[in-house]
Amino acid sequence: MEFDFLSYLVFFVAAFLGGFIDSIAGGGGLITLPAIMAMGVPPHLALGTNKLQGSFGSFTATLNFAKKGMINFKEAGLGIVFTFIGACVGAVLILFLNPDFLRLVIPFLLIAIFVYTIFMPKVGESDRRARMDKRIFYVVFGMILGFYDGFFGPGAGSFWTFAMIALIGVNMKKAVAHTKLLNFTSNVVSLGVFIIGGQVLWLVGILMGAGQIFGAYIGSNLVIKKEVKFIRAMFLTVVAATILKLIYDYFAK
Repeated sequence: MEFDFLSYLVFFVAAFLGGFIDSIAGGGGLITLPAIMAMGVPPHLALGTNKLQGSFGSFTATLNFAKKGMINFKEAGLGIVFTFIGACVGAVLILFLNPDFLRLVIPFLLIAIFVYTIFMPKVGESDRRARMDKRIFYVVFGMILGFYDGFFGPGAGSFWTFAMIALIGVNMKKAVAHTKLLNFTSNVVSLGVFIIGGQVLWLVGILMGAGQIFGAYIGSNLVIKKEVKFIRAMFLTVVAATILKLIYDYFAK
């Protein structure tokens, strides 16, 4: 596919904004995927290209968080392995199946997260006692959310962040940092499947990747410097936007 200069500019700006938002609270795909599809790119090709550009952003944010000592790779090791497995299965299935069931169910799950976070104003401000063994958590949620991100995707970062805060008791900053590591894992795995399936626009994906790098670097630095209340506000905003977008997409079909 060929595009004019204005289209490439839109791709770059959308990727910058997506990388910025995604590194703080997840949900950058709400900006980038619609931007790609708005240019007339078919759904599977748009998903594959979105995974390519998103991998640049999630890698940049992960690297920045790791340099600041905010990621415990030993602790998250099981999460990486099982996210890898889940994402493989999900990305293969999306090439053959229609994710209509997820389109219907996911908004309700996100609404539950939104309401819980609203009515628990202290959630994520500091580390708390874990309600679930971390090894079991990373095995179970690695499979589930890895599969979900590979198969469908919107809200995956929000689910990861919320689950870490609610079940293994980490603070919101640490949850966001670990979320980007696991998002990067599922992005790369899904990307590999889409590449094998020939569903990637390389020039668009790499251009958007450059935008993602700039956006993710700035956004991840804000997470490092800002207080939890700022991150929480961004998290709620992104979850609300994801809910509205998914509901709109479902009824607009």
